Amino acid sequence: MAQALRPIELFDDEATLAREEAALREAVRVAEALLFAAAEPLEESEIARRLPDGTNVAAVLARLKDDYAGRGVHLTRAGRKWFFRTAADLGWVLAREQVEQKKLSRAALETLAIVAYHQPVTRAEIEEIRGVAVAKGTLDVLLETGWIRLRGRRRAPGRPLTYGTTDGFLMQFGLEQIGDLPGLEELKGAGLFDGRLPKGFDVPQPTDDATLKEDEDPLDGDAEAALDLDFLEAPEAPEEPDAPEE
Repeated sequence: MAQALRPIELFDDEATLAREEAALREAVRVAEALLFAAAEPLEESEIARRLPDGTNVAAVLARLKDDYAGRGVHLTRAGRKWFFRTAADLGWVLAREQVEQKKLSRAALETLAIVAYHQPVTRAEIEEIRGVAVAKGTLDVLLETGWIRLRGRRRAPGRPLTYGTTDGFLMQFGLEQIGDLPGLEELKGAGLFDGRLPKGFDVPQPTDDATLKEDEDPLDGDAEAALDLDFLEAPEAPEEPDAPEE
């Protein structure tokens, strides 16, 4: 007896369903990426615009909402806008006292930039680059933020402290590595420098290698005491006044 053959239509239906499921999964991934990257809730029409033509947006969002139903964040809709929000029963985990955020002074920002690009750098070298004295309070603030650290001591008269950046600095400014800081050409391209730079001016290639340099000794003793001693030889000078914010 001849063996019965399976109708070819069944194979076609299975292949079609598989393609549709794969397309749906990919559309869900795209919608997920869009919503995570969005700074505010997204209009459903905006999500649809970024998906392939003919995509069933309602089905995509319904699948994504189901995927997150039991997780720490939920996909939520408000009118025609969609966004991710912390699960209601976990709100207490994220509750924190509100801390007033204060902007760094211009002196602190300039000092931070010099440390980032010129590390390991001493206070005297920072002052030479800035052209003004560095107040101890400026370094205290940057140390308290966790963005700079004491590296060691320079093998020079007085054995001054050397400063460098931390992993906290990289995380704060969204950098994977210190080398991701913009170089001179990038700064020019951003319009931060024009063509009237001083002769020989350059932006150094920054490095935050934790290994002490040949002219550095390890930092011994209490760090806070070392910082105090670093300012003992010269009286603390006031910083230049910050320009008013616009």
